[in-house]
Amino acid sequence: MKYNKLGSSNLQVSEVCLGSMTWGVQNNQQDADLQIEYALSRGINFIDTAEMYAVPPSPDTYGKTESIIGNWLNTHKDKRKDIVLATKIAGAGLPWVREGGPIKKESISQAIDASLKRLQTDYIDLYQLHWPNRTSPHFGKHFPNSFKFSDVNKDKEVEDMLSILEGLNDAVKAGKINHCGLSDDTTWGINTYLSLAKEHNLPRMVSIQNEFSLLHAKDWPYLVENCVHEAIAYLPWSPLAGGMLSGKYLNGQRPDGSRWTLMQRNGLFRDTEQSQSAIEKYTALAIELNITPSQLALAWCKQVDGVTSTIIGATNVNQLKEDIDAFEIKLSDEALKSISEIFKQYPMPF
Repeated sequence: MKYNKLGSSNLQVSEVCLGSMTWGVQNNQQDADLQIEYALSRGINFIDTAEMYAVPPSPDTYGKTESIIGNWLNTHKDKRKDIVLATKIAGAGLPWVREGGPIKKESISQAIDASLKRLQTDYIDLYQLHWPNRTSPHFGKHFPNSFKFSDVNKDKEVEDMLSILEGLNDAVKAGKINHCGLSDDTTWGINTYLSLAKEHNLPRMVSIQNEFSLLHAKDWPYLVENCVHEAIAYLPWSPLAGGMLSGKYLNGQRPDGSRWTLMQRNGLFRDTEQSQSAIEKYTALAIELNITPSQLALAWCKQVDGVTSTIIGATNVNQLKEDIDAFEIKLSDEALKSISEIFKQYPMPF
């Protein structure tokens, strides 16, 4: 397993990060325990979760994933020091989480304390803002004029971001979190937080996790370039595009127990005619290369310059093994050229 520096922090994280959002809906405690233990046996030291999980989010599943991880940590206290544990505070929009309110200085303290209790730990290595208070170009909102940037009150937004940093600073001083990061944010968001941190001597964001895959690479090149030069770890989530790039949803298939058999908050917005056509081509190429479609997508993601650690998720250990094995695959120049030819045909299929 290869390890990379987590942005400007002092942490070294495995190039594979174990995602956990299915734990509590598609997976139970025993499943999660097996996944954690297998991941650790393969050298993974980075686990990502969120107070909002499990997914699909609901009042009944809120906090379940953190509790499952906490149960494992409670019975493996000696392993805590070996794990880089990341979680996230939910933003506005979920009525059952702080009445759907935005992230504020006051809510940060409340959310961190609740996460620490569920995780059964004294500290969180990386505490992330799950999504910004303002609307950002994610979850299908990246097409021109999906919303108006000009509608944002910049001064109010910056004032709120400063307050958020002050809340994070309080938590760092209290020893409750070690580092902070972003999720589902933008280049402007990164740089505004960096500027405020420098100006006011507050914690520096060390990472950002955004959706990134062969079907959704909008962060390349501008946001990724920014991350490289500002020492921000770039952490792709959904590198299989919600499982699509495994090929299991081709031709309308819906395998029993798969994510797409569950209710989706935003519908199956990734499932477009263009996506299906691209996946057919990537799947055929994977067969030619004698690897699985998932491994093709993950091996491609790993080799993108600027990627620090890729967040993977699985519903069973066999899937997890297949995914981790992908990071031992080095795609040839010829294979990368073939992938690029398909990518150029379908640069933004959803």
